[in-house]
This record gives sequence, structure tokens and C-alpha cells, in this order.
Amino acid sequence: MTRSKLKTILLAVSITLIAFGLIFFPRESLEASKRGLDMWWNVVFPSLLPFFIVSELLIGYGVVKFIGVLLEPLMRPVFKVPGIGGFVWAMGMASGFPAGAKLTARLRQEKQLTAIEAERLVSFTNSSNPLFIFGAISVGFFNNPQVGLLLAISHYLGNLCVGVMMRFHGKNDPEKNFQTAKTTFSIKEAFIVLHKTRLKDRRPLGKLLGDAVISSIHTLLMIGGFIILFSVFNRLLNIVNITEIAAIFFSNTLALFGLSTQLALPLISGLFEITLGSQLTSLSEGTDLFNKIIITSFILGFSGFSVQAQVASILAETDIRFQPFFIARLMQGFFAAIFTVLLWNPLYGNLYTLTNKQVIPTIANDLTLSWPYKFWEILINYGALITISSLCIYIIFYIKQIKRG
Repeated sequence: MTRSKLKTILLAVSITLIAFGLIFFPRESLEASKRGLDMWWNVVFPSLLPFFIVSELLIGYGVVKFIGVLLEPLMRPVFKVPGIGGFVWAMGMASGFPAGAKLTARLRQEKQLTAIEAERLVSFTNSSNPLFIFGAISVGFFNNPQVGLLLAISHYLGNLCVGVMMRFHGKNDPEKNFQTAKTTFSIKEAFIVLHKTRLKDRRPLGKLLGDAVISSIHTLLMIGGFIILFSVFNRLLNIVNITEIAAIFFSNTLALFGLSTQLALPLISGLFEITLGSQLTSLSEGTDLFNKIIITSFILGFSGFSVQAQVASILAETDIRFQPFFIARLMQGFFAAIFTVLLWNPLYGNLYTLTNKQVIPTIANDLTLSWPYKFWEILINYGALITISSLCIYIIFYIKQIKRG
């Protein structure tokens, strides 16, 4: 039997089993679906939409190319990607998954990146945003604002290390369109590129804005579908005890690294979906905070199959391969976990209390960033309103676009 036929059989059997799971466990599937929808409706959609729309406008008016010319002396020698990669990296960190993949695919479609450069760029420009790390994880799940700083620094340092490692990706590839790195900043040249790009895109502001809204919401609808699907899939695996079977292997692996075996099930859940995995990790009993933070850091770095499926769907519209991105996620998971271990004492504390399994933080409360928590409360209270309003605007723009077409 050929590999292609075997893959066909495996996919058909897997999808059939999921369908039977939905039939035999309708209540559990509905609850999991509602949980995924609630996360997308209240948090993911309203937090990502502004970044997606602004990114489209910045690309259309040439601001991204302007930034690219300025950052060329930094990004090319360090990461072997064009200067525009700096913009993608910044937007990816600010807005979270999968903004980096969307922007990278967009730039590849416009031929501003080679395929190898795009694979390098997408590998380290997808990360959790500070709002999710400080708001949802540290405050929402752990009820401990101090761990947010440790998780964030470990996460973004891991991202940086992945970018440096991936600069060696494709060095033997026949595609050799890399430019010579510039050593000086040229604001004049950047303005010239900005002006030429604006003149090249002849769309008026209204048309550009409409296209940005439609493209952004279309991507977010796709993201919502993946979040709901993997939320249900994860729940079905728990019901049929597949996760418990897999937990035997993961328990041995955790024990090999000196970590608590009680975190095997949360880790498996986190491999599929970040939010659920992080929440289960925080609720794990009989495990100290140090072990919990290490596992959570790995989960954030790996980003879960749900996010990876979203990225794969976006990259499928281009010639960017998914395999390098998957390898980079494994790398970032381990890098982030290692940095968490190394930075635990300097950034959190070394006074360990065995009686209640808690750590006394050495970082003062006044050093804790407060804006993510306030913004997180706004999303929880008004996220649904923002989503429904945006969808109404999307429908209006979409109808106008159909009439013009």
C-alpha cells in the first residue's frame, strides 16, 4: 500500500470517528463547542480584528515597506529575512496568533519575500500576545499577576532564539534571492519606497478600508471555526479516554525531566488547545507552582494543534511549507521551558514554602503591568458587543463589494 493511500485511509477513518463521537456524545460536544465559541466571541475576535485591519492598511499604503527599508540592516544579518520582517514580528507579538502567519502570507503573495525567507519569518513571528499571557494566564487562571512577567519574558526570548536558529533554514536551498545586508539606515530611501508603493496601489481609502475589513473578518471566521473544532475534538478524546492512555507515555517523559507526572493530562490538552491546557495546568492539584509554570510555558511556545491548524490553513494559500513552522514550534516550546527554569529565581523568587506548595514572589506588585488586566476586563465585558458590531459592518462592506462586482 502506498503512502498516499494509507494517508487517505487514516484521514477517512479519523473523520468518521469524529462524526460518530458527535452523534454519540451530543451534549458534551455542544458544551465544548459553546466553550470554543465563547472564547472566540469574547476575546479572540475583538482583540485581533483591529490589528488585522490596521496591518492591511499599512501594507496598502506602503508603510510596511518604509519600515522594511529602515530595519533591513538589523533583520537581514540576524535573521536572514528582509527588513519588513521586523514589522511582522512586532505585529505578531502585539496581536498574537496567527497574525504573523497572515502577514507573512500576505507579503509572500506580493512577492516581497522569497519562499525560504517566508518560512524563516513565519517560524518566529507567531506568539501569544501580552494580553493573553498577563490577563488570561497569570490573572485568570493562576490568580497570580507576578508569573505573567516570567512567562512573557521566557516566551519572547524563546521566540528570539527560534528566529536565530531558523536563519540557517534553507541555506543549501537553490533559491538564492537574498539581498546583501545594508549597514546604514536611509530615511530618504525609505520615503521614496513609501511614496512609490502608495502610488502603485490606486485603491481609494474607502475601497482599501472595505477590503481590509472583509479580509480580516474572513480570516477571523476561519480562526473561530478551528477554535470550536479543536475544542470539541479535545473533549471527545477525554470522553473516550484516549488522553488517559497517552498520559502514560507523557508521565514517563515528564518524570525523565524531573517534572510532576500529575501534569501529563493538562500537557496533552495543551498540545491541542492553549487555553484549555493552561487552565487545566493551573488547576492541577498536588503540583507545585514551579512545575506548573514550566509546563504552561511549553504549551504557550508550542501553541497547540488548534493554532497550528489555523496557520496551516493560511499558509496553504501560498507556497510556504508548514513543516518548518511545526519544527519551530517544538523548538520554541523547549526554549521557553528552559528560560523559565533559568529565570525562575531572578524574576520570581527563591523562597519556597513546602507546606502550601507556593512560592513567595520577590518582585514587587508595583512592577507588575496593569494595563493587560484592565484591557482583559474590557474584552470580557464588551467583547461580544464589539464582535457583533464588526460582523454587521462586514456584512455591509461585503454586500457593497458584491454589487460592485
